[in-house]
Amino acid sequence: MNDSRDENPVSRRSVLWTAGAAGAGIGLGAVGTGSAAAAAAPESAAEDATSAGQDAPKRQGRTMAGVPFERRSPVRVGIVGLGNRGDSMIDLFLALPAVKVVAICDPVKEKTEKASAKVIAAGQPAPAVYTKGEDDYKNLCKRTDIDFVYVATPWDSHFDMAKTAMLDGKHVGVECPIALQLDQLWELVDLSERTRRHCMQLENCCYGKNEMRVLRMAHAGKFGDLLHGAGAYNHDLRGLMFSPTYYEGPWRRLWHTRLRGDLYPNHGFGPVANYMDLNRGDRAVSITSVGSPALGLAEYRAEHMPPGDPSWKESYIESDRTISLVQTAKGRVIRLEHDVSTPHPYNRINSLGGTRGVFEDYPSRIYIEPDHTNHQWGDFSKYAAEFDHWLWKEHANPPGGHGGMDYMLVFRLMQCMQLGLVPDFDVYDAATWTSPVPLSHLSIKAKGMPQQIPDFTRGEWKKSRPGMDSEKPKP
Repeated sequence: MNDSRDENPVSRRSVLWTAGAAGAGIGLGAVGTGSAAAAAAPESAAEDATSAGQDAPKRQGRTMAGVPFERRSPVRVGIVGLGNRGDSMIDLFLALPAVKVVAICDPVKEKTEKASAKVIAAGQPAPAVYTKGEDDYKNLCKRTDIDFVYVATPWDSHFDMAKTAMLDGKHVGVECPIALQLDQLWELVDLSERTRRHCMQLENCCYGKNEMRVLRMAHAGKFGDLLHGAGAYNHDLRGLMFSPTYYEGPWRRLWHTRLRGDLYPNHGFGPVANYMDLNRGDRAVSITSVGSPALGLAEYRAEHMPPGDPSWKESYIESDRTISLVQTAKGRVIRLEHDVSTPHPYNRINSLGGTRGVFEDYPSRIYIEPDHTNHQWGDFSKYAAEFDHWLWKEHANPPGGHGGMDYMLVFRLMQCMQLGLVPDFDVYDAATWTSPVPLSHLSIKAKGMPQQIPDFTRGEWKKSRPGMDSEKPKP
């Protein structure tokens, strides 16, 4: 058993102090929590946009690259946030025989009652319930019978919850985005290294069937030398953002009054980052972003919301569409897009190109030499037998939402914890994939000026190491 908590014990107080001191000294935005700080920090940082991310703070612990989980069976899970996402994901944790949901947390009592009933129906003991206000998650994290904390709450709270979980000795996985400020991303990196706890962005799109097939084809050289890729979150959410019941309050819509950049880059960035082995031989070094006018939400409100609705007090500044170009150390280019405010079909783009050809999704199609000629797209499904990832061969019809990718994420994460394996992605990936949130805002504010993406690995990216393209574990 490799329990790294025994190797370099540190007190909660010392970790808090040093992490806070590092964040305060590197000029990456005001240290703070809550919506006010999240909104204000990028604005103030824009005054010195070109300096953002130039220098990494001194490492306080040891790298978490390649560090395995300590073996845990069963894996004991605490779930924080039982809204639409948390309520669906608890089913997947309960579907795995060596996973126990021991505690749940949400300030809405009806949601915890529904989740408790699911745990009991799955044949497990009734979970401990934390429903006494917005901060009761802290009591869940203090428990000694939890190995992993899963966070599915509004974005404002992600950073504080991830930090609390690690300080209390728990590995933590957080829905997108993991934080909203550069100093918060650095603090999560530093805390992961000091506490020896993994802190992961639970990016489910990395586990999509097409994404994992393209990943294995890229690593097999089918696209030749990689040159460019693209990913997006183009998803018409206007009806949901103005719905009085879908989200718990207007929290997601309110972010459109605070930032101008790409609010949700992870679904597009994560898969392409994996194709290109970012943080594993290459890294993202800069981002340049532009944004359209912010018209879509106001127009939708005028057509659908009655006079006197609270939304009429809101002024939207978030670009209806942001387009960003990320440059890597090897000179590759990644295009990212974000648009949730205008009518269009769902599209994550998900493309990859190299010297031997290109793949594009939505719909899936491929053109690679020597397989295809005459400028005619080929059938991507013909590559399934040879290149589908072992997870999709082993679980051909997975349960859960988003085409099965949610189940693949939970299954693989819990498998890594049970067997003591290195996770498929880590805190450095979480920070990199989320960094376009503040940096795209800064770039748009600076009229498209490039912004440096910090090297969250502090040089470890130069070392080749495994990632998503895993081998099936031996029994």
